[in-house]
Amino acid sequence: MGFETTRANQKGKEFRELPKETSANLSTRPKRSRRRQKKMSPVQRLFETCKEVFTNGETGIVPSSEDIERLRAVLDELKPEDVGLTPEMLYFRTQVALTTPKIRYLHLYESEKFSMGIFCLPPSGVLPLHNHPGMTVFSKLLFGTMHIKSYDWVADAPSNASTDVNPSETPAARLAKVKVDADFTAPCNTSILYPADGGNMHCFTAVTACAVLDVLGPPYSDPDGRHCTYYLEFPFTKFSVDGVSVPEEEREGYAWLQEREKPEDLTVVGAPYRGPKIVDL
Repeated sequence: MGFETTRANQKGKEFRELPKETSANLSTRPKRSRRRQKKMSPVQRLFETCKEVFTNGETGIVPSSEDIERLRAVLDELKPEDVGLTPEMLYFRTQVALTTPKIRYLHLYESEKFSMGIFCLPPSGVLPLHNHPGMTVFSKLLFGTMHIKSYDWVADAPSNASTDVNPSETPAARLAKVKVDADFTAPCNTSILYPADGGNMHCFTAVTACAVLDVLGPPYSDPDGRHCTYYLEFPFTKFSVDGVSVPEEEREGYAWLQEREKPEDLTVVGAPYRGPKIVDL
């Protein structure tokens, strides 16, 4: 998750460069860190952990397994009240009059290294299928039930060559394999996707009202080649491609994904974050 619309809300805003570690503070950080964490709010602890984990945050760079588990552990402990949310808030009410429910986005923080934000989805709200190029993304479902369907590209698979498609007018479709296709109910473990696996392209559908906190490292950035791309999905049997063969019993686990414009009915509206203040020292 994490849409380029969130960057638009921050256009023109300057961010300070994150401080770099030196040999002096590396040796003293553990004790100082333990003392500080006793006084930190959970969301401040999340912010400080992100700063450390994404110190070298650049396109395609995945944090170490130790850092990934450290950040996952902090997110796993996070609760709705830690970020000022309750299921009774207006964001989460059923929107009977609207064909496609409006989604609210609460901006917590963004820099060149990482971003933090919360998507608030009413029942039936959908974040359509989209990618996260060169990014490592942590998604924590704070409350509610959400259906997640995600894909990874099939390596070295050719694009579709169906006669139904005019290459000059329609983008080619690429073969992808289903990574996840299931309902998740909070509390549950934080999900993580990576630049080339873990379900880098996903779609979220709110079964009930729900909220999901996203940490993106690094965030979307058109100048840096991290553009949010949306996709249409077609069953494997839709196209016939020379050299591509999948056993019939496994075809449900594959699909052709075709780039599309941002869906016209997708409405993500910025809303104020009213949880504990995050202090960037």
